[in-house]
Parts: sequence; C-alpha cells; structure tokens
Amino acid sequence: MKRRWALLFILALGIGLLMPSVQGQKKTATDWPTFGNDAGGQRYSPLTQINPTNVSKLARAWTYHMKPANYVAPTADPSRMPPPGAPGASGAAGPRGPRRRNPESQAVPLVVNGVMYLTTAYRRVVALEPETGKQLWEYEIKSGEAATRGLEYWAGDASTPPRLFFGTSNGALIALEAKTGKPAAGFGASGSVDMKTGVMNGYEQASLGLSSPPIMYKSFVITGAHTQESPMLGASGDVRAWDARTGKLVWTFHTVPHKGEAGNETWEGDSWKGRSGANVWAMMTVDVARGLVFLPLGSPTYDYYGGDRKGANLYGSSLVALDANTGKVKWHFQAVHHDLWDYDLCTPPTLFDVKRQGKTIPAVAIMSKMGLLFLLDRRDGKPIYGVEERPIPKSDVPGEATWPTQPFPLKPATLARNSFKREEMANLTPEHRKYCEALFDRDGGMQNEGPYTAYKTKPSVVFPGTLGGGNWNPMSFDPRTGYLFINTHDLGAIGQMVKNPEGSRTPWSRTSPLGPTARFWQPETRWPCQQTPWGRLFAVNVNTGEIVWQSVLGVSDGLPEDKQKTGRPNLGGSIATASGLIFIGATDDSRFRAFDSKTGKELWVAKLDASAHSAPITFQGKDGKQYVVITATGGGFLADPSTADTVIAFALP
Repeated sequence: MKRRWALLFILALGIGLLMPSVQGQKKTATDWPTFGNDAGGQRYSPLTQINPTNVSKLARAWTYHMKPANYVAPTADPSRMPPPGAPGASGAAGPRGPRRRNPESQAVPLVVNGVMYLTTAYRRVVALEPETGKQLWEYEIKSGEAATRGLEYWAGDASTPPRLFFGTSNGALIALEAKTGKPAAGFGASGSVDMKTGVMNGYEQASLGLSSPPIMYKSFVITGAHTQESPMLGASGDVRAWDARTGKLVWTFHTVPHKGEAGNETWEGDSWKGRSGANVWAMMTVDVARGLVFLPLGSPTYDYYGGDRKGANLYGSSLVALDANTGKVKWHFQAVHHDLWDYDLCTPPTLFDVKRQGKTIPAVAIMSKMGLLFLLDRRDGKPIYGVEERPIPKSDVPGEATWPTQPFPLKPATLARNSFKREEMANLTPEHRKYCEALFDRDGGMQNEGPYTAYKTKPSVVFPGTLGGGNWNPMSFDPRTGYLFINTHDLGAIGQMVKNPEGSRTPWSRTSPLGPTARFWQPETRWPCQQTPWGRLFAVNVNTGEIVWQSVLGVSDGLPEDKQKTGRPNLGGSIATASGLIFIGATDDSRFRAFDSKTGKELWVAKLDASAHSAPITFQGKDGKQYVVITATGGGFLADPSTADTVIAFALP
C-alpha cells in the first residue's frame, strides 16, 4: 500500500511540475510576447474568435492616447538630425531630415501575462491593462527618444524577475522591471548601458541609437543600431549581444569586416575603416532550436555614392546568419552588391518550413527594398527556388564602379514595380497627368533604364524609390496553408548626382529640383505619377514559390468615387490568424483592414484617427475576448498629413 501511495504521490508531483509549463504554453498562445509573436517572426496567432463570418461586426473597444497632459515638446534632438552638409540637412523630408510636426509612432505593443507594454512617441514607456487601455505605470525617458517600433520582453530566470528592454535615439540600452516600470537593478548603471562605447570610430558626435526593439536569445539581449546615412565615416553598425542580467557585453559582430576578417577583401584598400551604415535598423529574428540569429543589414554610407568604397561591400544589404551564442558568421546572402540606391534589407526575416518534393526545408524569407523576395534554406543560405545574377545599368558618376550584376530570384516574381516608361503615366485627372508629364519632361527629360536604374549626373526616375517597394514592413505567415503575406507599394523617386565642393565629407550627393529625396508624385495630392495600383497585398505559397493572389491595398479619397481604389503608399505590416484573416493598417489613407487569407478579399475596413504606419497584434484578454490592436499616429516618411496619438483596440461586441 505504501508503495502504491508513493507511486501516486510521484505521479501527482510530476503532473504538478508539468502544469506551469503547460499553462505557460497556453498563456503564450493567447499573448503577443515579442515583435513577431514568436522568435521566428511569423506574426501568426492561433486565435479564432474573430473569423471571416463575424469580422464585419468588429467595433472599437478602447482608445489610449499616448500624449501626457503635461507633455512639453523637446527641442530638436541632435541624434535624430543629419550632420551638416548631409542630404536632408536643408530641411527637406529626407530619410533623416527634419520631418516631425507631431511625434509619430510605429510601435508594436506586447501583451504578456495580462499586461500590455508599449513605447510611445512622447518619451514614455507605459504598461496598460489590455482589456481597457487603462494605464498601470509609466517610465519617463530623461534623454533621447524611445525606439519608435517598440520593445522586447524577457521572462527572467530564477534570480532575475521579468524585464523589458528598449533603446533610445541617443544610444542608451535601457532595462525596466516589467512589474513596476522601474529601472532594472544590476543592469548597467541604474538600468542603462551606453551603446556608444567601442563603436564610434573616433567620431564622437556621430549618430547612434536604436529605432527598433532588440531581440532575446536565452539571456542575451541582441541589438542592432540606428546610424547616420551621410557622411560615409561615423559610428559602426555593429550587432552586439548583452547579458540581460548585468548589461555586460557578450559578443560583437563587425558588420563591416575588419582587417583579417572574412569579407574585408570586398572593400578596396582601407575603405572599410570608420565606415558607417551596414546596420540592422529594423528587426531581427531567431531560430531558437538551431541557435541562429538572422540580421537584415542596410546599405553602407553614403547611400548613393560608392566611389570611395569600391567592391561588393560585405555585409552591406545582406542577410547574415550568426551563431547566437558567439556572434560568429554561419552564412550570408548579399541581396544588393555595392548598394547605390539605399536598398536596405529591412523586413524582419521570417522563419518557416517549406514542403517541397517530399522534403521539409527549414526556410527564411527576406525582401529587399527592390521588392525582390528571397526564399532561402536557413541552414546554409542557399536559395530554394534559384537566384541568377543579371546585368544592370551603369552609373556615369566619375570614380564610381557600379557592380556589373545583381541577384534576382527565379521565384517568386517581383512584388513591386522596378521600371517606368512615359506611356505608363497615370491618367486619373487632367491636372494630375499634366503635372506628372511636366515633371518627367523637365531638364531635357528623365531617364529610366529598368531595374537598378542608376542615379546619374542627369535626372533619373528610379523604381522602387528611396522607401523601397517594401520597407521595414513585417510579413506574416500562415503555417496551415504555407501562405506568406507581404504588402508593397510603388512609389518612385527622382534624383541625380551632383559634385560637392572640394573638401566636402561626401564627394557626390543625390539631389533633385524638388529636394534631396524627392518622390515621383504630385506633392499636393500625394498621388504617384505612374498608373495604378500604387499599393498591394500579396500572398505567396512558399511551397511552390508562386504568387497565389494580390489585392489592391488602400484608397485615394480625393479622386472621383469610381477611381478611388488605387492602392496607397504604405509603411507597416500584417498579422495572420488561424481563423483565416489578415489584419493590416500601413496605408496612408487612415484605414485598418481585414482580408480573407485564402482569397485576398477585403472583408472589413475601419476609419482610424490617423494612418497606422505600424503593425497590429492580437491577443485574448482575461475577459475571454479576442482583441486586435493597432498604433495610429500618421506622419512619418510618407509625408502623411494625418496626425493623432492613438493606440486603438477592436473586439466583437
């Protein structure tokens, strides 16, 4: 009898020990604990309460206003401004130029164990009750601005309670106690680490910070960097791992290889020294089982001139897989050789399995600003459906050495416009067409030579433009169907290269009659000059490499009603749910939408206080309801005139 009771006790103890794990898994399935929901960035939720049959009934559940009542706008933050003489410094709305009428946010909230966490555009980090939007605590940032796209959560360990990690525009990596919002004890100095240490290359006034959340691997906080785009020399874009308990540096990966490191030979002479850029300014993802972290790296500085950095320029505009334990390179794939277009890799790499020819291939998807989607084997970086090098147009800038070819995936087809002919001019209204024709024909006529058209000494129209066919927009993936969902837009750029005075830190700069980084559109209406659609949502079957469907994404309110379904420029991404829905904001028309994930049919649309240049999340509250939440503040790089300070939750009545 004693033996029987002993066995029952052991069995009960075993069940008791297992319960927290099971409960934790169940809780995680209803939460949104990291930017991509899972470490691999699928942005997929198993929740099914909101489905294609009832999504039309979604209604606003609550609205949180990020702006505090006592908020005083700070003076211009030097860490957010371009250096003197850099593109955008004159006041135009360039990638780093002064553009902030009202603070805008691209923040993606997190929901963990019944609490929502959020960085705001008002130097605050807040915790909210996710069912009501009621504020639980706030942390005020004394210097710099919080990373505009959000933060990261760490569950802690036996000796350390759960923590939140985020960066600031002026180079601080901050850890907060998740329960209280107080600085994390024992992490750096009073909860903060100075990320500028060891990476400034002697340029102490150069820009360095974080614009996106770090990512966790075990007890490592892995960070990218937000660096300058001009001049060419400044802070490095190194990726680093920090101990989540103490803030001590664990490892460093040189994104521009130093002398003696693999890849250094892709930089002519000493052009690697002091080079800025080649940075992860967007989001990374992790293959936890294989111990790999995937880095989407941007272009080296200066973005549009490479005469002083001849060569392929690794690891610029590359996807790099590192051993997350050591920071050592496992493999790399360069999507743009010797980048002269600012065609960063900036979408978060999305991890999933491809089922092909009876085999399961662990895969990673990455899209360049060129609108090219590369599907790679995440074990070695080899293309699953093939890639070929194709010749591209050459630059005529003296001293420039355009790389002769660029890689193009054989599958899927290009997801964004990459060429333009005059006969493809938009014909929506007589006034719009007249403006666009005059713009294209000025100064003897602009040229476009197809994919990778160079910015030359005479004006060019380049597709995609500076913002890319896709930008940091996170993709989403449905593991049930094998569909990968991607939003793109077709917004061209106009520009030419001009020689700067002798002694300038940047020998040549991109400019145009309409400013340093002008768009190929009518500024007053913000209607692009080429034929529609201007914005699209795609579904790609990763098991075949084929596009399954594409839908027009967005409307142009100022056009006649029968012409409004144009698609719109968009920045932000989507989520997929097990019920067969895709939720996405992103467009500059101040709408939030739901699509049928199998067909691409638009099922629901809601008008927002401002455009949502962010990505939504979904979670199940303690009240049993499924919520969908989006940050909507307008503004941003699309020159979006809408403005608000809102985080908005939707639920079924």
